[in-house]
Amino acid sequence: MSDSPKLTARQQQILDLIQNAISRTGAPPTRAEIAAELGFKSANAAEEHLQALARKGVIELVSGTSRGIRLRSETVRNINAARGSQFGSQFNLPIPGLSQLVLPLIGRVAAGSPILAQEHVDQSYMVEGSLFARKPDYLLKVRGMSMRDAGIMDGDLLAVQATTDVRNGQIVVARLGEEVTVKRLRRAGSQIELLPENPDYPIITVQPGEPFEIEGLAVGLIRNTMLM
Repeated sequence: MSDSPKLTARQQQILDLIQNAISRTGAPPTRAEIAAELGFKSANAAEEHLQALARKGVIELVSGTSRGIRLRSETVRNINAARGSQFGSQFNLPIPGLSQLVLPLIGRVAAGSPILAQEHVDQSYMVEGSLFARKPDYLLKVRGMSMRDAGIMDGDLLAVQATTDVRNGQIVVARLGEEVTVKRLRRAGSQIELLPENPDYPIITVQPGEPFEIEGLAVGLIRNTMLM
């Protein structure tokens, strides 16, 4: 195994910020958020540091999205080894290890039926459990591009913990009426909104009395390119 790339103190600070944002909210920060957090005068300064991290092979940058930052698999493993379990936005499948999980892959969910009903399970995957800050219960196949700017693409597998214990701003799996959807949760008083991460898609406002429940919390992502 090759040695980890040498990072400057500022680059390490930005890498830490990216990892913490992913662990906390399920998505990397924007350039503007990095600039604001670290006191840069503009997002361009953050972009220069991100380009340097990309050249060192620590992250990947995805053009055309405000949150197009992905931790590379090797970076996630190095962080896990140094700090313990944290979830990254990308990892290989499977990875040999001591804490592998067998997770059911949920395809289309029939209206009104439990998301983990056996008829929804397409197959199962073995994944390395230590890559997650919170233990997932299942994988959900993402359909559509409404969460594109959070790095969640059509065909990706979202690792989900079955829980209703979620916080404002986290990416959740929600059931609204007869549909199950992946969106960022926003609560403002009694109002609940489900936010896409793609300007081509509308914000969904949960209407009073409308059937709504949280099915789970996004705790990781498996890229569809890793399933070939």
